Amino acid sequence: MPRRRSNLGRRTRGAEAVRRVIANQTEEERASANERNRQRMAQKRAEEAAEQRAARLEYARWRARQARRSRSAASNLLRSQQNERDRLRVAERRLRETADPRQNLINHALKELMEVEDVSENVLQVHLNGLLQINDKIALKEITRQLNLENVVGDKVFGSFAENLSFILEALKKGDRTSSCPVIFILDEFDLFAHHRNQTLLYNLFDISQSAQTPIAVIGLTCRLDILELLEKRVKSRFSHRQMHLMNSFGFPQYLKIFKEQLSLPAEFPDKLFAEKWNENVQCLSEDKSVQEVLQKHFNISKSLRSLHMLLMLALSRVTTSHPFITAADLMEANQLCSMDSKANIVHGLSVLEICLIIAMKHLNDIYEEEPFNFQMVYNEFQKFVQRKAHSVYNFEKPVVMKAFEHLQQLELIRPVERTSVNAQREYQLMKLLLDNTQIMNALQKYPNCPTDVRQWATSSLSWL
Repeated sequence: MPRRRSNLGRRTRGAEAVRRVIANQTEEERASANERNRQRMAQKRAEEAAEQRAARLEYARWRARQARRSRSAASNLLRSQQNERDRLRVAERRLRETADPRQNLINHALKELMEVEDVSENVLQVHLNGLLQINDKIALKEITRQLNLENVVGDKVFGSFAENLSFILEALKKGDRTSSCPVIFILDEFDLFAHHRNQTLLYNLFDISQSAQTPIAVIGLTCRLDILELLEKRVKSRFSHRQMHLMNSFGFPQYLKIFKEQLSLPAEFPDKLFAEKWNENVQCLSEDKSVQEVLQKHFNISKSLRSLHMLLMLALSRVTTSHPFITAADLMEANQLCSMDSKANIVHGLSVLEICLIIAMKHLNDIYEEEPFNFQMVYNEFQKFVQRKAHSVYNFEKPVVMKAFEHLQQLELIRPVERTSVNAQREYQLMKLLLDNTQIMNALQKYPNCPTDVRQWATSSLSWL
């Protein structure tokens, strides 16, 4: 019986043909979709590039507008800063001219001395200031610099300060003493040099001036009348004890005139219009009653022009482009800063425990009539207050109270009566309070959040005995 021919192969070939057609259609659709995506992305990038170009153009226009505005503002700022610099330069020049009668006298004497031809060709000057040369090493470098001897000294190593100074002065010699180059040393703020260690600079300068080595003269300028008490015995023995006291003898009208002269701008000031307004304001200030009261108080405390200049510089520091003129309020605030009690300001920053210890010391001074006290006495007085009020908030351990007591000593609100001995117990070392009752009470009035019990304890008299 013949076998029937199977349709499986035919069906398989048909299915494969259908799959090939579908695959071709799918491939064409995928290529078409990719093409559409590429076109869409290209269009999007073109739009973004156009937006970025527009944004950059707008930003460039904004920068140009800002630059024009900033140039205008910068020119105004530079003009105002130049005016302010001119004012400060004039004020600084006037301060240098009349800052100190001692300095004026020295400058005038040196000017006359240098007019002599032989002197101007031979004499050298060295100007030192105790505010700048804070130790002998810095002072020696400044002497070397002013004498133009850096190349001579070089990297030489010296055994002592005296050897170094002698070498510097020896370098100025031409031969014997008669042909040596004289040097004038002018020490401003002379009292600060006396606080240098062992007063080595002063000792060597005075020793050389007394000996027949190099012809030098030492001139010291200071505002302290007790300057000799600051000198060591060996320094004082080499001092010539020649002193000149310069006292201001003018009255308040002259003082007020100096006030106007110091603040007024000169005729050669660049901004004529501003100078005229400034001088008119200064004239109005000098006629103001409140300003005259401030100046009168300042005059009664000190006639020193340095003190007046400090007052004026504090007032001038408040002058800005938005506040171009000095007012009476500026001078009043400057006067408060000048007359501020520094120790009372320290009390404002103390803890409540340290305030309590100061009040205990105040009561001890009242009880024992300013006699010295020790830590144990202060601690006992403080314990009386704690037991009376029975407040645990004030009940500190003794080591904590001792630490607060030592902190007061570090702040120099108390000081030991005698030099501390190695074997002495800290609790029994005698101390002295460096605040009076008025300072303590004024500080308590301004103390932030001072407890009522503590303030009442401070105002009570001897109720804790």
